[in-house]
Amino acid sequence: MLKERARGILLHLTSLPSPYGIGDLGPEAYNFMDFLTRTQQKLWQILPLNPPDHEGSPYKSLSAFADNPLLISADKLIESGLLKAEEVDDVPKFTETKVQFFEVTQFKKDLFLKAFRRFAESRENGRYEQYKEENKDWLADFCLYMALREHFSYKPWNYWDKDIAFRDEEALKRYRNKLAEEVRYQEFLQYLFSQQWQEVRNYANHRGLKIIGDLPIFVAHNSSDVWAHPELFDLDERGNPRKVVGVPPDYFSKTGQLWGNPPYNWKRMQEDNFLWWRRRFEKLLKQVDIIKLDHFRGFEAYWEVDAAEKTAIKGKWIKVPGYELFSTLKQYWGELPLIVEDLGLITPEVQKLKKSLGFPGMKVFQFSFDPQVCRRSPLADDEEDCVFYTGTHDNDTLLGWYRGLKQSKDTKVLRKLERYYGIKSNISEEQVCWTLIEAVYSSRAKWVIIPLQDILCLGSEARMNLPGTVGGNNWLWRFKKGDLTAEIEKKLTLLAQKYSR
Repeated sequence: MLKERARGILLHLTSLPSPYGIGDLGPEAYNFMDFLTRTQQKLWQILPLNPPDHEGSPYKSLSAFADNPLLISADKLIESGLLKAEEVDDVPKFTETKVQFFEVTQFKKDLFLKAFRRFAESRENGRYEQYKEENKDWLADFCLYMALREHFSYKPWNYWDKDIAFRDEEALKRYRNKLAEEVRYQEFLQYLFSQQWQEVRNYANHRGLKIIGDLPIFVAHNSSDVWAHPELFDLDERGNPRKVVGVPPDYFSKTGQLWGNPPYNWKRMQEDNFLWWRRRFEKLLKQVDIIKLDHFRGFEAYWEVDAAEKTAIKGKWIKVPGYELFSTLKQYWGELPLIVEDLGLITPEVQKLKKSLGFPGMKVFQFSFDPQVCRRSPLADDEEDCVFYTGTHDNDTLLGWYRGLKQSKDTKVLRKLERYYGIKSNISEEQVCWTLIEAVYSSRAKWVIIPLQDILCLGSEARMNLPGTVGGNNWLWRFKKGDLTAEIEKKLTLLAQKYSR
């Protein structure tokens, strides 16, 4: 798939500047794409588009199919006539550098309700009805789930009244009638997102940019997917997970990561040729050009832990029919535009699966000095069919990582940085960042992708996520309008030209 050398930037939509407390699909998304074009980038990688959990994580979504309505642009609603400019005058004083999820949710809901009432009064519903028809496989269940979630005070679905929690037909009919207005409102939000996103995607593609989306491997227990299709997950008679998934102790955590997602019932999924997965891939492939497949290791075997455990130490690997899944997907769509996240302690079985399917993997510069993860330095790396990153959303920033090395006095790695890249203690931190970015650009990897935080030479305060933790500063970082200077544009453009990317 990686036929030509290319370069790109990793930046989630929530991290864009905006006066509304969170990045969105409005003017700054287009300004960022113009920046990508001017610096001769070819790829824009984002995180999952799904609605995040209450902590802001898009990897613990309320739905594997739905999109995040907080990304809907108020400015574009004004352009379309669904909002009046004066209705968006009284904007709270949001901070520029952090997402304020709770405050943003309250503020935008008021705007969305105004837009919804105006939309309901209009007669321009042809595309809306078409959207509902094209997405009926998941949309109706998701929108009812969201209405029920509010009705039952945001309790987990298996703590709702038993008849609707376990989808009694009479209860479903009753609640669809009772909550009809809220269901329509949720449908409206998903439709709005789809319209605004398609405009962003068209703008990107017209300028030669490809968007790399992200497909999380697991779904949250408290999600519309598990409520609507409990047979596809390993649950007990009360709807609770019998087991949960995670990863064993690794680079990120000495006790592993206990994600809490319910395991899939893979045997049941095979019975209908992985229909749920086929629909999931089909939905995302309509939105993005390339998919980064999260935690590819879990498609060969996943780490299963008893639901009562407090850490992920005591678990075991459970085999998965990954080859059968991807072979089935290829029967429907041919060669899939996938990048697989093959990071961490990857076994020969996982490597064999990746090679047999022909999927390019990922390499991370920060891991290249950890003998537990990667035994070769980037300079000695002869792998071309991969995507090379300075770091991902789960890593510290490049500068934060370097500062940590100096603080811990890790002389072994510091000596390697000096030997391979000329990183000496007397050079500036900005020089450190750009020297290491250039090292990644100079590699043989077909594609290189740099998080914007590294391009801006920011420290750990700009880290997107610290795996194994909740709350804190995870998923909050945003850059400020004006951060993308002419000097940065010049440096990126020269790198692209120097290394023929």
